[in-house]
Amino acid sequence: MQDTIIRFGTDGWRGTIAEDYTFTNVRRCAQGFANYLLEQQGASGRSIVVGYDKRFGSERFAAAAAEVLAANNIPVLLTEGATPTPVISYAVVANGAAGAINITASHNPGSDNGFKVRNQYGGAIDPAGLKQIEARIPPSEAVKRLDLEEAQRRGLVRLFDPAPAYLEHLKDLIDVEPIKRAGLTVVVDAMWGNGAGWFPRLLGDGATRIIEIHNHRNPIFPEMTRPEPIPPNVNAALAKVREVGADIAIITDGDADRIGVGDENGGFIDQLRVYALLVLYLLEVRGERGPIVKTLSTTSMLNKLGQLYHVPVYETGVGFKYVAPKMLETNAMIGGEESGGYAFRHHVPERDGILAGLFMLDFLVRTGRKPTELIADLFSKVGAHYYERVDLHFPMEQREAIQQRILTANPERIGGLRVTGLNTTDGYKFGLEDGGWLLIRFSGTEPILRVYTETTHQDLVQPILDDGVKLLGLSD
Repeated sequence: MQDTIIRFGTDGWRGTIAEDYTFTNVRRCAQGFANYLLEQQGASGRSIVVGYDKRFGSERFAAAAAEVLAANNIPVLLTEGATPTPVISYAVVANGAAGAINITASHNPGSDNGFKVRNQYGGAIDPAGLKQIEARIPPSEAVKRLDLEEAQRRGLVRLFDPAPAYLEHLKDLIDVEPIKRAGLTVVVDAMWGNGAGWFPRLLGDGATRIIEIHNHRNPIFPEMTRPEPIPPNVNAALAKVREVGADIAIITDGDADRIGVGDENGGFIDQLRVYALLVLYLLEVRGERGPIVKTLSTTSMLNKLGQLYHVPVYETGVGFKYVAPKMLETNAMIGGEESGGYAFRHHVPERDGILAGLFMLDFLVRTGRKPTELIADLFSKVGAHYYERVDLHFPMEQREAIQQRILTANPERIGGLRVTGLNTTDGYKFGLEDGGWLLIRFSGTEPILRVYTETTHQDLVQPILDDGVKLLGLSD
């Protein structure tokens, strides 16, 4: 049987379990990463962290990857259990490792799993590096493998708990004691994933009450279509806020590198507003200054905040393979993307849903305001902004035709607003006269087209999206 052709997308490789995501292909990816590492100057003799999430078979796929690295004489630090992505990333730095393999499909449906790679800084490997790894993935017969027990006996694989080092590092980033004393009621939705237990562990022995839901392993992800912290997947958490009268909801995705947030009324705060709130928190409450890194699919509110507080804003393509290198290059204060992933200076250049959630709680405590009041304050500075996104499945064979239709459409108006320009850096981003935008972009991990908009006109959100969908020319 011919080997599957494996392509690394926005954040590594993802596939359907038992279809293309098999032990054979995971081992091939691990061998490709091993080949890449063995060619890298400074990687020789350094360990690789291998971690995983709570999806079906993840621990066994992680063991398979560890066996391949060990057979290539690369030492492995294998996590003892399912571990949040940011904790795996920090373990790279804490242990002086050369990088990491993370078995996770993040927010994909339960049918999927994935293979993420990280560099020596714990961040995403840049696009050129991902291409090099992809090019070094061999046929299955060229994969080396050393039985896990034998690898452990030889000292090439060592089980370890990455949590203590991460928890100690958090003390340098935030003082959680005021949050514990504040007496908040916080709904935490772990989405059946790796974020379960972390907020109770950090905040559970004070006056603040943590009510955790979806906090055990269930790889089919009941009550949601996928562990992605956007509606309708967050509806159970928002309902819980209303039921118990909570102050806020913090919702972590399947591997806990992204968050969603619900306000005190059980309303959803979209990811663009959360990003702007986190920037405002760092600038106003913590008095920090430094560059902001944003993907082109996230909010223009950041540009306005950058102007108000005299800090530069850098825009990149979509994905942390672009954000992480730019953060390192500019010593950015924060980096983030539309999907709810945010990274912070003095930490790893990796999305961290746990730290982002703590910062949001600290914002409430330090200001004494409710989430809706924080949004009102934000809008008083930058004006009201409204965002929405639709995801559409499309036949892969129509991709080139769809791209051509978008490029040749040349619309003068979208949603009634004059088009001011087209940015094709990563997808097709139409600038609009109010400073808003429409973005059409192919997903880097799934056969999905995403159509996004942000505008200052609430009544134009749907017309803009409708016009964006019409540009695709998809048949019903």
